[in-house]
Amino acid sequence: MITKRHFLQTAACAAAALAAPRAFAVGNPSYPSRSVKWVVPYAPGGATDMLSRLICQRLSDRLGQTFVVENKPGAGSNIGTQAVITSAPDGYTLLLTSTANAINASFDPALPYDFAKGIAPVAGVARIPLVLVVNNDLPVRNVADFIAYAKANPGKMSIASSGIGTSLHLSGELFKSMAGVQFTHVPYRGSAPGLTDVMSGQIQGMFDNVTSSFELVRAGKLRALGVTTRERSDILPDVPPIADTLPGYETSSFYGVGAPSDTPREIVDLLNREIDTALADAGIKARIAELGAIPLHGNAGEFGGMLTAETERWRKVVSLSGIRKE
Repeated sequence: MITKRHFLQTAACAAAALAAPRAFAVGNPSYPSRSVKWVVPYAPGGATDMLSRLICQRLSDRLGQTFVVENKPGAGSNIGTQAVITSAPDGYTLLLTSTANAINASFDPALPYDFAKGIAPVAGVARIPLVLVVNNDLPVRNVADFIAYAKANPGKMSIASSGIGTSLHLSGELFKSMAGVQFTHVPYRGSAPGLTDVMSGQIQGMFDNVTSSFELVRAGKLRALGVTTRERSDILPDVPPIADTLPGYETSSFYGVGAPSDTPREIVDLLNREIDTALADAGIKARIAELGAIPLHGNAGEFGGMLTAETERWRKVVSLSGIRKE
């Protein structure tokens, strides 16, 4: 016979379970039962860290265990990526995936792993447009002017990037091919030194993520000619797409989350739901917008499809450029 007290206790427990923010994975009711490593294959600082820490804090709050950002930079993201691929497929080691993974699949023929087979797609995080910026003294005001100036001065212009084989570098190579122009590529160890030399006039221009350049544009220290996405960037609304002048031109940087292949589907789905929910949070949406980024929503399968499409997109650009990692 069920007493009134026992009935109320049972009902209270059931209500608490339904109200609890933590959603457990079927078949893995204890996940996560300890801290989870979120590997960022880049040095600390910048958009990668900010995006990662935003999502990790949310996951920690929702799932009751600490999600810890661990920076493993080096070799164009390959060191951190390989560390995750070779980890146990138990959901306790995650990777901040990025455009670099899509590019390296064809750019680096000596990769010690197969990214498509080694990583299970979990969720998208954000897409970031790039922007073509130039020195203020360069006598160009738009993309058409830039193309005309480059054609009138073949080989005399220099364009910076954050390194060989990056989305910044290959966006420039794609532009060169589609516009039929020539300029010298000058790789730097990151965006900041490249932007500094563009501002000083040592370098004429640069394709850069809007995240690290929009404040310089707003301050009048650089001139923005066009964004690399089909749509305008909310953070630089007055800057038109390069595709308005070069139809079909489109690139961007993206970030997402992956786990070692063979990670249980229920864990992948749980993480996907929680990350997708985090991206819909008003506070996180506002912080992402401040970076000039666009949230990437969808299930794990949709993110996997995007990774495949991005890998093919960059394979074509790498092939077009004729550049490979030595």
